[in-house]
Amino acid sequence: MSQMNNNLADNNIHTENIVTINKSDIPNGGMKSYKQDDDSIILITRDEDEFFAFDGKCPHAGADLGTGLRCGSRVVCPWHHATFDNRDGTLLEPVAMRGLTQYQLTDEGESLSVDTSAKMNQNLDNDKLIDTHTIIVGGGGAGFMTANQLRHTGYGGKITLISKENKAPYNRPLLSKAFLAGNMEEDKLLLCGAKWASDNDIDLRLNQTVSEVLPNESTVVITNDSGNSERQTADFLVVATGAEPNIPPITGADLDGVYTLRSMEDAKLIKAASHDQRVVIVGTGFIGMEVASALAQAGTTASITVIGQDDRVMGNIVSKTVSNALIKLHKDNGINFVFNATVNKITKVESKAEHPKHDKTFSQVGGVTLANGEHIDTDIVILGTGVAPRTEVLNEVNDPDGVQVDSHLQLRDGVYALGDIAKASGQMGRMRIEHWRVALQHGMVTAAAILNDDNVNSLEARIPFFWTMQYGKSLRYSGHAASPDNNILLGSPDTLDYIEYYFDDEGEDTRASAASTLGRDKELVAFSELLRRGHAPTRAQINTGFDIIEQAQALSR
Repeated sequence: MSQMNNNLADNNIHTENIVTINKSDIPNGGMKSYKQDDDSIILITRDEDEFFAFDGKCPHAGADLGTGLRCGSRVVCPWHHATFDNRDGTLLEPVAMRGLTQYQLTDEGESLSVDTSAKMNQNLDNDKLIDTHTIIVGGGGAGFMTANQLRHTGYGGKITLISKENKAPYNRPLLSKAFLAGNMEEDKLLLCGAKWASDNDIDLRLNQTVSEVLPNESTVVITNDSGNSERQTADFLVVATGAEPNIPPITGADLDGVYTLRSMEDAKLIKAASHDQRVVIVGTGFIGMEVASALAQAGTTASITVIGQDDRVMGNIVSKTVSNALIKLHKDNGINFVFNATVNKITKVESKAEHPKHDKTFSQVGGVTLANGEHIDTDIVILGTGVAPRTEVLNEVNDPDGVQVDSHLQLRDGVYALGDIAKASGQMGRMRIEHWRVALQHGMVTAAAILNDDNVNSLEARIPFFWTMQYGKSLRYSGHAASPDNNILLGSPDTLDYIEYYFDDEGEDTRASAASTLGRDKELVAFSELLRRGHAPTRAQINTGFDIIEQAQALSR
């Protein structure tokens, strides 16, 4: 059943908070959204003679959910694939942090009356596991989502969240997508606001480091800024220590003027240091390309040069054709590229400190020297050379490539490892994935495991998804493929309108394991739903003009 997005029809009535809608406008098994004069949106879903009304803006970024896809009981946002139950608005998949606001709806025979002032959502009593204590190590997406979900799904025990950072949990991906570009202020990045912890009765302990995790004892050793240590034992222990930037063995990588981007403090330093400076970015992955895009949009640098080891950008994600389109997009925005190059050395220059009482010299970046001997003058270097999981506190039980956990993120009874450190068992095999949406999924799954809630899907019923924002264009990727080179490309990447499917081999009956898109969001949502259900299209189906949206909806009925 096709989904539609219309302005409020002339034959529908709007009186203050009451909106009257014709029942015949809503397709059975589908949904429809209605934009209001105040820019709000009402979403109506229908199953036979049952109708449900919701706030139709996705709580994550405000997308019109009516332009997304309904597959069975799932309403999927077209932008970032947040997913909600069509009957009560329950959050089924992040990146949204909460479910939909549901409105009171009255059946008037041929029409429906929706009262947008009558909100039906009820907060659960936090009466589960009230005599227990959950300790969460790490204030990133996975740790935050675990705490948030616990509190919003009935957990009544004590929650302690320990973070090395000096601020409440924030939206880390927006550092390179928006903050560096000057499109979003720092306070807007805080997850659920500055008062989130106090509003949810969470003991948020900032500027503290967990130096050791003893999983067999459910115990952590905590060290504060003063060097004082304490041990705490919990009923449930959640370890989400995240990842740290890889620093390649480049001579001069420790000079002043060499930066990585992982935290808010990193972003502030880069933002301040890059003004009127020549910038070199080492690395052509999505972080390197987002930083290039953000700094170009900010318009404050003297120049930006990106250095890559091969001839692609995001080469492990998209095909060469899509990569070339992205390169063109960046070049059109003033980015210079040096491909098939390796940085051997970051050279330094000696500068004198401007101080009336001493004549001190210090070393700072002067340029980079490539393996072929070429030298590029620059003032700052940003390393976008990947990250490594912070597993050292758990190295007695796992290898450095990740903490091996099950599909509920459990390492031991009551002990969980999630986010960037987790090498988790899921539908697509055991893998470690360093993406925001995956971290949030881990938080949802872990909270449900602690509460022993079998109604929440484990990782076996979820798939990876990420997106990258460059120059206001969002490239979205769903699933996981070992290589982008066994592919089928539909559309035109040069006009930023394509979808590309990836396969593990060239067999006609091989099912796609991943897809990426610019501009074909509903098709990617449909692919994601088919992949999740084990029915991803085969190469032969796609080559014969397979209607992926129709198939996703048909299989979900």
